[in-house]
Amino acid sequence: MLTMFAAGLTAVFTIPNILMIILGVFVGIVFGCIPGLTTTMAVALCLPLTFGMNSTVAMSLIMGLYIGGTSGGLISAILINIPGTPASVATCFDGHPMAKRGEAGKALGIGVVYSFIGTALSIIVLVFLAPPVAEFALQFGPVEYFALAVFSLTMIGTLAGKQLAKGISVGLLGMVIAFVGIAPIDAYSRFTFGIADLDGGFDILPALIGLFAVSEILNVAEADTVLKKQNILMEFKIKGFGFSLKEFIGQTWNMIRSALIGIGIGILPGIGAGTSNLVAYGVAKSSSKHPEKFGTGIIDGIVASETSNNATIGGAIIPLLTLGIPGDTVTAIILGGLMVHGLTPGPLLFINNGTVVYGIFVSLIIANIVMLAMEFFGLRVFAKLLRVPKHILLPIVFVLCAVGAFGLNNRVFDVWVALGFGVLGYVLTKLKFPTSPMILGIILGPMAETGFRRGAQLYSGDFSQFLTRPIADIFLVAAVGMIVFIGLGNMRNKKKEEAAKA
Repeated sequence: MLTMFAAGLTAVFTIPNILMIILGVFVGIVFGCIPGLTTTMAVALCLPLTFGMNSTVAMSLIMGLYIGGTSGGLISAILINIPGTPASVATCFDGHPMAKRGEAGKALGIGVVYSFIGTALSIIVLVFLAPPVAEFALQFGPVEYFALAVFSLTMIGTLAGKQLAKGISVGLLGMVIAFVGIAPIDAYSRFTFGIADLDGGFDILPALIGLFAVSEILNVAEADTVLKKQNILMEFKIKGFGFSLKEFIGQTWNMIRSALIGIGIGILPGIGAGTSNLVAYGVAKSSSKHPEKFGTGIIDGIVASETSNNATIGGAIIPLLTLGIPGDTVTAIILGGLMVHGLTPGPLLFINNGTVVYGIFVSLIIANIVMLAMEFFGLRVFAKLLRVPKHILLPIVFVLCAVGAFGLNNRVFDVWVALGFGVLGYVLTKLKFPTSPMILGIILGPMAETGFRRGAQLYSGDFSQFLTRPIADIFLVAAVGMIVFIGLGNMRNKKKEEAAKA
């Protein structure tokens, strides 16, 4: 491990890589702190810029974007009570009340420090946990990958929340979309309707740009939310990081617990920081001796939210690199980026491209340090970005979406794909359908199909083998358990709602 880590350090510690990390963190914070622009959008838009780079430089830029974007949302959450990204929703609950009573500097300092700590703890877990998980995954055959894909698809239930039927529908739609093009085993053309451009299926990058960038632009443009300058708390003072050593020590258990929640939720496919910050906030409130103070402006809430959402970063990258399964929507785009650069995520990635993997680890560490320094010294600069009018910002981002989609294969068809998925995402949002399950369907559908068909060929159609292999059985039992757990949870919630109405 030390040898590979040294190789990764050598590969990353070059001027182009460091500059890419700094640029990535800066752009990520900008996208994170401006409501309507998200981390997912930032990575999707910047990924086409990496086509001419080598894989190490490309991953350096993307890791900077990931860390900067996840942390940047705290700025708008605290100053204007609007989370820059879904990862910072819970930060609003106590961050803005602190800012309103004149403690904006303290709230921002706490958010920045615990963003750094949460990311650092998750990177430590990533570095030590990913290699053994990858080694274990070397035992996987097609049956195991099929079972893993089935288990991961059950996460659609957690993404859908109360809208289980809608979530399943969107997930199935994603799988159908993934089946368009040439079949992976027998090369049979499916659902192409004689359109040559569809022979290769829908490329994941234009689909992601459309679903998470174009649709978001349409939603923000429709909302037409204009922030009044007087509603932005621009004047704030901060000495050091704004809080005392005693306060820092007092938050030790809250910090550790929230980091573990973030890492754990990050590892689960398809959930992400948008959920972890709310879960950690809820656990912190229920565990507190003074739960009534939450929401009034106490540091406990900011610590829980910002530690957990940034801890999700390392957790989400573990299944991405070791199993080829994205932990959240951002890593879903990173998965596409790895494939664009000829890197196939999974256990063999550690063997065939170990330098790149450990380069990613080193990039995360450097990006985390850059984020801490950049946010601390540039808080006032990033706060001023909140005043940029949307009618200037959104057209620029929209053009970048089109350029990014076109840059993948130099095809106008991909631009239409991005626009089509953008409209689809917008319509789904208006109909209150969750869009995240579609990504799981698009990515995991081919894995499930390929694993099933290869397994059937390997065992000459003896499907009993799918139920007699220990590792596969664990995933299938876990999938059934997850379905039961989600079903019982929805039933309990329905009874509570009926009781409340009565």
